Amino acid sequence: MEVRNISKSIQETEVLCDVSFSIAPGTITGIVGRNGVGKTSLLKTMVDIFRPDEGEVRVKGESIQINPSAKQHVIFVSDVTEAFKNESVDHIVSFYREVYPSFDHAYFEELMARFDLEKIQQVKKYSKGRKALFALILAFATRADFVLLDEPTDGLDVIVKRQMMQFMVEAVAENDISILIATHRLDELETLADQIIMLKDGQVEARYELESVKMQYQKMQIVYAEQMPEEVIEKVNILQQSGRVYVCFIARADNETKQAVEKSGPLLIEELPMSLEDLFIAKLGGDRFAT
Repeated sequence: MEVRNISKSIQETEVLCDVSFSIAPGTITGIVGRNGVGKTSLLKTMVDIFRPDEGEVRVKGESIQINPSAKQHVIFVSDVTEAFKNESVDHIVSFYREVYPSFDHAYFEELMARFDLEKIQQVKKYSKGRKALFALILAFATRADFVLLDEPTDGLDVIVKRQMMQFMVEAVAENDISILIATHRLDELETLADQIIMLKDGQVEARYELESVKMQYQKMQIVYAEQMPEEVIEKVNILQQSGRVYVCFIARADNETKQAVEKSGPLLIEELPMSLEDLFIAKLGGDRFAT
């Protein structure tokens, strides 16, 4: 699946600008960014709910803007769970079977049993978490090659969330499908994603393969007798400060900054384990100091 130079404005406000990336088969990709950066708009554009002003989305070599039938290979699950709320489970399944020729009814029944989700006459009688779970089960039962999820674990309890995350990993490995997850739950992505696409101001700020990120950057705890010198503050990316203790983010190849830190006379320099949340804060801003 390829997103090629997508730009989109809504009510005269540009929400996406020249966004390009590709999704390989059998992978999980995370889309991250601050609130309002365009994550949901991007997913909706990728399934042609929003028509791009420029660019195109290609699935298996076909443009979904030119050839709408290509969309049957893609399923989008919104974080809004009110669709079909007055319908029965069986009626919704019938609808999905019409829209997605590859819908696997036996697989749907298997997943309903696996997640212990009972069939009811009106979907609106499900709790918020059960509605979200039902939407996910429907999506995977379509046997679509690309599954696009917007905040998929919102509303799920801890046990079901863990089960669903494990299922996603299994589904990708066993069926060679691809999953794209837009979420603010960075801790979950860290255990799932093969790559992270970071959005900022409607553009792709960076793309990371998680395995390689930790080889490129270091999270350092630096302690001073007084305060960190101003010339060092200008060079490092400070994630957190507590008194005279600074937690910083430094590129491993940035020898100039490392030498500046060492020459500034710290009492202690220690490398700490790095998380996706650290990378998010360092690249997308927020408070410079979290005291």
